Order: sequence, then structure tokens, then C-alpha cells
Amino acid sequence: MVDDEAKIRDVVTSYLQKDGYRTLESASGSEALDVLEREAVDLVILDLMLPDMSGEEVCRRIRLRSSLPVLMLTAKVSENDRVTGLSIGADDYVLKPFSPREVAARVRAILRRTQDDALLADRMAFGGGELVILTLKREVYKDGDPVALTPNEYKLLLTLARHPERCFTRDELIEKVLGFDFEGDERTVDQHVKNLRQKIEPVPKAPRYIVTVYGAGYRFAGGVLP
Repeated sequence: MVDDEAKIRDVVTSYLQKDGYRTLESASGSEALDVLEREAVDLVILDLMLPDMSGEEVCRRIRLRSSLPVLMLTAKVSENDRVTGLSIGADDYVLKPFSPREVAARVRAILRRTQDDALLADRMAFGGGELVILTLKREVYKDGDPVALTPNEYKLLLTLARHPERCFTRDELIEKVLGFDFEGDERTVDQHVKNLRQKIEPVPKAPRYIVTVYGAGYRFAGGVLP
């Protein structure tokens, strides 16, 4: 829990502890990054307004080394703010003022989504080995190099790759990747697809893997050129 207001930290962590979670607290971005170096953490609740650096910057630094889920607390409500947060790797938002019960519910939902599903194979390879997914390790490789994906990006890729050529609507992807309790709109899926293409596609503007089905949704083409 990263917030410079002690009262907010106390209330939120109290609710999380009642749910059985072990909690750690930081009052600044630098302190939070130090904690993440020392501790095994499953999720970060991150306020955007911190005294030493922005929450966005903390999130960027987390994403350089980890796909750790990040739940952002923010008073910013514009669509651009949400898109910016998603583009740097936030998994969800809670707007201030908020209910601690809502935060606890979002934490449960995010952790539930990021757990391993029943898997079809330990290794999935596409494009002659150009793209490889190691499902047990939750690792993705492009041309032999590891790709740093957020939990939602990984879940999206795995959902599509396990069903090659099947068209998923945006609503179906919201349900499978973001969960029933997601309160955003389908444009969130488009942003995740855009981010994922930037990371796994040889030419993101001419995707070989995640293909748009106009008027319907997205499908995984398996890297087969038309």
C-alpha cells in the first residue's frame, strides 16, 4: 500500500488484513521501490500523488522489472489519464474518494484474474518459434528474448493464443481478462491489444498474431501470413 496519507493506509490495510492478506506500507515512491527489492509482493496499491515522484513513474519502474499487478488510486478522472495509466501498466483504477470495501474487492478480483488457469500445454510456440509462451513460468519470448508483459496483457495473449482463429468480441475479452466486476468500457480492451502488439508483433501496425476482426473483435492468427 503506497500512499503518503497514513489514515488512508491504515483504513485500507485494515480491510485487507481482515480478508487474510499480509500488508506492507510505504509513504513515498522511493520507499515503495526499496520494499519491492526486499519483499515478495503479490500486488501493489499505488496512489498517483506521492511526495517524491508520481505514481505513474513508480509504475513505470515496477514494469521495467516485473509484471506485478498494480491498482492505482487516483482523483484523476479523464479518459486520457486512464489511457495513460493503462499504457504504462496499471491493471485497474479506483477513484478517490473511495470505499475501502471497494478497494478490497478490486484486490480480490485482480488476484483472482492473475492466478494460473488450467493450461493446455506447458509451451506454446508460434511463427516457427518467433513467439513462445511458457505457461508454467508465465513467460513470453519474442525471437528468443523475454517480453515484459503486465498481468492483463499476459492473460489477454493466453486467452487468444489458446483458441487460434476464434474471434473474441470485446465483451468476451472483458469477461475473460478483466472480470465480471470491471466497470470500464470496451476501449480498455483496445488499449491492451495496442500495448500487446507493440511488444510481440514484428510490425505492430501490420499484426501477424493479434488480428482485428472488423465489427466483431479480435482473433489470434498464429503468426501465419495471409
